[in-house]
Amino acid sequence: MSEAERVVLDALSAAAGGHAVLAGAEDIVDGVCAAVVAAPGTTAEAAAVLRVAAEHGLAVVGRGTGTKLGWGAPPSRADVIIDTGRLNRVLDHGAGDLIVQVEAGVRLDTLRERLAPAGQRLALDPLLPPGTVPGAVGGPVSGGPASDPASGPASGPVSGTVGGTIATAVSGPLRLSHGAVRDLLIGVTMVRADGVVAKAGGKVVKNVAGYDLSKLLTGSWGTLGLITEAVFRLHPLPALARWVTVPLDPAASASAHELVQRVLHSQMVPTALELDWRHGETARLAVLVEGIPEGVSGRVEVLLDLFGESAEVAETAPEWWGHAPWGAGDVAVRLTHEIAGLPKLLDAVEGLARRHGLRVAVRGSAGVGLMYAAVPGDADPGAVAAMVGALRAEASAWSGDVVVLDGPPAVKAAVEMWGPVRGLGLMRRVKDQFDPEHRLAPGRFAGGI
Repeated sequence: MSEAERVVLDALSAAAGGHAVLAGAEDIVDGVCAAVVAAPGTTAEAAAVLRVAAEHGLAVVGRGTGTKLGWGAPPSRADVIIDTGRLNRVLDHGAGDLIVQVEAGVRLDTLRERLAPAGQRLALDPLLPPGTVPGAVGGPVSGGPASDPASGPASGPVSGTVGGTIATAVSGPLRLSHGAVRDLLIGVTMVRADGVVAKAGGKVVKNVAGYDLSKLLTGSWGTLGLITEAVFRLHPLPALARWVTVPLDPAASASAHELVQRVLHSQMVPTALELDWRHGETARLAVLVEGIPEGVSGRVEVLLDLFGESAEVAETAPEWWGHAPWGAGDVAVRLTHEIAGLPKLLDAVEGLARRHGLRVAVRGSAGVGLMYAAVPGDADPGAVAAMVGALRAEASAWSGDVVVLDGPPAVKAAVEMWGPVRGLGLMRRVKDQFDPEHRLAPGRFAGGI
């Protein structure tokens, strides 16, 4: 280590309260090796770390538990990883106001367990990592990571963090009834690239001051600022939940669409509606209904009449519910669509997969126009790129977008991850305002932002 590098490390360590170390072999952001990992424990320490980074012109990438660290395009550089593992406190739970204020490193499973005794929940259920089941994700459930987060990311399947969920705006089944991340986020604290702390929103649901900043940071992939705290609106836990699942013919996309439409336009008010669609296998449509026992019972009967004799009722979610369709190392694709465009999307995926010799699994929230697709990681990169390109060329037919979230390096080299992006010029101007030197997660987002 040179003297200049030692000076930088010492400055970062002092800023992070002694929690900064040289990066190890595991401290890689999508193939890009970092030099230092800093783990601030407060917003003030995070601001100090970013001031040091600004002084030395260092590129910074935020990291929670690392479940989505490989998503998006690889950064052009990642000098410093800011690990949020020490930002793991629930700062305030206003049960009477149905709000919670948390630090960005709080894991979603930890928060769920913290809120449950009060009969409340944060209605965020982003995709579970491969190999996990609802309510049983790995790792500690109180106090954050078991070891110093500066020593490396958590190992094994773990829950994502609040900060990572906001940054990627990923959502799961509950989005149908409770809204997306941006709808539940009512306040945020962030640190700008120059180390200045900014706050927006408030700690009551009716306070909408600065609401646009919260929206702006949602889905920004860490390119506009480091989120350190967030305030969310909460919802009561339901007294009862039931899942009704019906098998479908995977060759009959129109029938699946008709069932989805009938559920959405009925008066039974589903909490969530998910579709699991795999080539050559039985497809499945599952509907979650929640509420008081009498109401749930009545709505279940309506669904059974709607779905027919093949439908089944369960007290627990199907094993695939809320899970990404991909496994480790697979190609992960996000597909958006108008609700009415679902059959066109499914038919296009099916037809193009056959044409290019690929196996594709599709799963997601058909009721809100958000589906996820998976292609095996050993698929030919050229075939994957051709299929993605063809899907994008046809996407206007279902009024959606096709984004490759993750994949093996060969696939990422062969395909443009984000594809055509509406409003890219405006996004670049916003980036220039927030991060004029382009040091925050440079290159990870659309258009190389």
